[in-house]
Amino acid sequence: MAAPDPTTDGDLPPAMGRPALGALRAAGIRSLDEAAGWSDADLLRLHGLGPKALRVLRDALAARGAPPR
Repeated sequence: MAAPDPTTDGDLPPAMGRPALGALRAAGIRSLDEAAGWSDADLLRLHGLGPKALRVLRDALAARGAPPR
C-alpha cells in the first residue's frame, strides 16, 4: 500500500503548496472543516504557512460557503 500523499489527502487545496500542507498536518489539521476553526493569526504562526497559502485556504473555505474569519 502506498504512503499517504500530503498534497492530495483530504480536501485541503493542493495549491497551498507542500510546506503549508505539511504545517497544517503537523498541527493536526486534515480538512477544510478543521482549518475553519482556526483564526488567521493562529494559522500564520505555523511554520511553513504564509500569507499566500492562507489566502488559498480562505478562498477554498469561501467557495464552500464558510464565513470569513
